[in-house]
Amino acid sequence: MAICKDNQTILKIFKYSSLTVATIIFLMLILAGCQVSQPDESTVKKESGGEGPLAQPREIFLPDRDKVEVEAWVKNLEIPWSLVFLPGGRALVSERPGRIRLIKEGKLQAESYLELDVAHDGEGGLMGLALHPKFSENRYLYAMYTYEKEGELFNRVTRLKDQGGKGKIDRIILDNIPGGGNHDGGRLAFGPDGMLYITTGEAGVPERSQNLQSLGGKILRLTPDGDIPDDNPFKNSPVYAYGNRNPQGLAWHPETGALFESEHGPSGENGRFAHDEINIIKKGKNYGWPKVIGKAGKEAFIDPLVVWKGEAVPPGGITFYKGDLFVATLGSEALIKVELRRQGTIYRVTKIERWFVAEDGTSQYGRIRDVTVGSDGFLYFLTSNKDGRGNPRNGDDKIYRIKP
Repeated sequence: MAICKDNQTILKIFKYSSLTVATIIFLMLILAGCQVSQPDESTVKKESGGEGPLAQPREIFLPDRDKVEVEAWVKNLEIPWSLVFLPGGRALVSERPGRIRLIKEGKLQAESYLELDVAHDGEGGLMGLALHPKFSENRYLYAMYTYEKEGELFNRVTRLKDQGGKGKIDRIILDNIPGGGNHDGGRLAFGPDGMLYITTGEAGVPERSQNLQSLGGKILRLTPDGDIPDDNPFKNSPVYAYGNRNPQGLAWHPETGALFESEHGPSGENGRFAHDEINIIKKGKNYGWPKVIGKAGKEAFIDPLVVWKGEAVPPGGITFYKGDLFVATLGSEALIKVELRRQGTIYRVTKIERWFVAEDGTSQYGRIRDVTVGSDGFLYFLTSNKDGRGNPRNGDDKIYRIKP
């Protein structure tokens, strides 16, 4: 009511007017309601990802997702993590125990494309893959994996050389990234600027995220040869953004080139849970972990565009498709579609849909690790039901293709 905007008006009425007892009681009830009501977070103007106001809508569950056809494209994988498409009808998928598998014209090849000596410990192992922007010319691709050295776990980014049916190690791009049984990051992606972006987790040591001397809990940026770009925000450092807990996905907006990132929120640290995020990554900015979680509204930190407060989603890979952001999710076992409206550089979430899962948690496909767009223009997503946290279905794990 308009009267709630000015409590002093009501007080003046009490002081200077002769009112009936009933009228006074009615006005007192209005005043009490104005005093105790609090703004709902979804309607408060917030700075989200440093980009503008957020009004996060209630999510819509679409267990059957009408008008899309889903088919099992590849079956019988073991914890697939990342999928990339090569020219000539080929694709590569990483399996966390250390194998890169070759897919030719939709058929999984029996022999591994390449096997790497990895430490498959908890969430560690073989993770992200990425193709060089000029892959057709140089045949380079990149892989990130966990390994053990003197009893300690680390992560490494290696460049590989494609030889058709096989791949071979070319050179190490970045080494000695903190590793662990949890929170290894692991996503690799080339940006529109031709640079290699790397997500790293804090590997269970939250303080690393705020330490600019540590490679853990960051978004890193390197040239394709592993050098530090001259325009990185911190001199002689691969760090592009920091204050991240366990970043899992990277995608650039198809019109603006803005970098979007998915990130796992806390799972018990200092009694805090959930708060998984979608962020817009800005050069040199601090995303708050472990000092803040969710939308802190503090000038020193960048607030997320989307934050899931009530439950652990948590997100995996992300990709843009026809202008919408698609998010693979593990715990919530859904493919989430985030619709955005943009005004200049300001982004607002207008709709969030959870595909393939009902409100009671019943899921068609289980845990989803990654989602990407294939060379045929269709969406593909990877299940992760054999990672020790899911319930494997017949033929798991799988790569599914969505036909619009």
